[in-house]
Amino acid sequence: MNDRDLGMHAKITRRDFLDGVAVTGLSALVAGSIPGCAPQNNFGGAGIGARALAYPPATTGLWGQDNSSYAVMHKIRDGSFWQSADTPRPSGEHYDVVIVGAGLSGLASAYFYRQQRPNARILVLDIRRDFGGHAGRNEFRVGDRVLLSNAGTQSMESPSDYRPSAARLVRELGIDVNRFYRYFQQHRYDGLSTGVFFNKQTFGRDYYVAGAYKRPWADVFAAAPLSPRAKADLIRIHTEQVDYLPELSPERKVAYLKTISYSTFITKHAHCDPAVLPYLQDRPYDLFGTGIEVVAAFDCFDSGDDYGMEYPGFQGMDLGLGTGKWRRAKPDPYIFHFPDGNASIARMLVRSLVPGSIPGSSMEDIVLAPCDYSKLDDPAHQVRIRLNSTTVKVVHQGDPAHAKGVEVTYTRGNNLETVTAASCVLACWHVVSRLIAPELPAAQKRHLAYCVKEPYVYTHVALTNWRSFKKLGAYQILAPGSYHYFTMLDYPVDMGGYVSPKTPDDPMILFMLRAPTKYGLPPKEQYRAGRFELFNTPFATIERNIRLQLAAMLAGASFDPAREIAGITVNRWSHGYAYEYDKSLWEHWPDGERPCDLAKKPYGRISIANSDSSGAAFTDTAIDEGHRAVGDALRFS
Repeated sequence: MNDRDLGMHAKITRRDFLDGVAVTGLSALVAGSIPGCAPQNNFGGAGIGARALAYPPATTGLWGQDNSSYAVMHKIRDGSFWQSADTPRPSGEHYDVVIVGAGLSGLASAYFYRQQRPNARILVLDIRRDFGGHAGRNEFRVGDRVLLSNAGTQSMESPSDYRPSAARLVRELGIDVNRFYRYFQQHRYDGLSTGVFFNKQTFGRDYYVAGAYKRPWADVFAAAPLSPRAKADLIRIHTEQVDYLPELSPERKVAYLKTISYSTFITKHAHCDPAVLPYLQDRPYDLFGTGIEVVAAFDCFDSGDDYGMEYPGFQGMDLGLGTGKWRRAKPDPYIFHFPDGNASIARMLVRSLVPGSIPGSSMEDIVLAPCDYSKLDDPAHQVRIRLNSTTVKVVHQGDPAHAKGVEVTYTRGNNLETVTAASCVLACWHVVSRLIAPELPAAQKRHLAYCVKEPYVYTHVALTNWRSFKKLGAYQILAPGSYHYFTMLDYPVDMGGYVSPKTPDDPMILFMLRAPTKYGLPPKEQYRAGRFELFNTPFATIERNIRLQLAAMLAGASFDPAREIAGITVNRWSHGYAYEYDKSLWEHWPDGERPCDLAKKPYGRISIANSDSSGAAFTDTAIDEGHRAVGDALRFS
């Protein structure tokens, strides 16, 4: 298909930002004294672009961590920033605590600090145009209908297992997780199934089949573009109850499966032809950000898959849970989801911190409540949230052991400005903390640098209808080897006056997931290589890949990408999930001695939060690390 057939020329809500830089701000890129700041602070222009600048959730095109948000920090990393920066000007502002980062961990830090010190003055700084960090919000308007989705952090994973501080915060905000059993429409897509799309580039020809995990596996793979041996092997490992390590006890099975990759398990012990691997290769992308060649077999069993696509081969093996298990069961279903994901938690935190910013008082009315961004940095409020502000230096006012405060330097418009505070909580990424806090000990900086975050692309595509999915009998499609390996109809949640799409004629948001992996490298090197790819991929290339893939996957339903795509937002999280230590093939640390454990130790009046500090990319860990860091900071209040 050519670009016109794909709809690359179509007027949709996707080009008010070009590679993350506002069209109206391009001329300012070289005009500011701090390159990279001007586009984010230019609120000129008209139409959709101006609205997206003033109201960030409406941003389409390239969003998430866009190019302009990196400009300053990359100069600091490369050692060139201070060579050309102007002298910072004192603002005269003083706070009890300055919090760097307005993600969930930073907002939770402000919440917990204010609980303990109700009269405290708190400043929260963030590099981006929106608060929430990964817990961001995407909004589309298709005709007269508003569609919501999550820009990043998706759901509350197993809230019954939340740590005490996170469980308390959720409860105090007014979130009753039991209501999601009513709001999440678990039967909306009954009658639809998981589809599988084999693409021509990987498998030799395009082929789609519905019914995975419902129909007999022999039917699913019957006409697939695979060799007879590969088909037979895939059918066998999906259906047979075989113990592939019969000589080992359950304990020894677990220990051994932690030492081999899932691909080794499938080929060496399940005796599959290597031709099955391309079908299974992408399966860990969602949780691990890498392929099966570097994920331990036991880790695959232990983590499973939130979308119901399990790892075959374990059902005949007793791994401590008896046989017949595809994976270790999670305590709660995966239904604790606001229409905009965990952005609603961030919004409820902001509402509690900044009076008048967001109306309402319940978990229901937060969904459609507008946010007045002009109220976030109001001098009249005790808690101020200052967006578009890149923190570039945090230092003590004197010897860290005896200092009475800290000085924080950050960008404001095209200038550098300083504020002072009794203490500072670094709720930003670990790799950023080591760059902006030059006084930290060298060993601690090394521990902070160990956290190489997992890159992801969360793409949302607004469709005028979802008749093609209905016709193909699928609510989600697994596409091994494709640009986005997974596509699904957005979660059906009806709450607070928001009604999710019901009939195939309704507009719909598609969620498409990409992990830019590099086969065969160790996990950290895959993450670095994937991040480099994302930095160097323009939005037009991503858009073309989206349209090509949807056209191919949905060809059997006569999907027309030029007519049926109404909007595209690519949430590029080049620094995505916190580096996690559940990598049995690679990570072996004594309790309390992981780099993240050592990296988060307070230094003078500087404490460190963020989910990076827990080595687990979950909402409750982000909140919990904020709670811990505030405990450190309160020593100086």
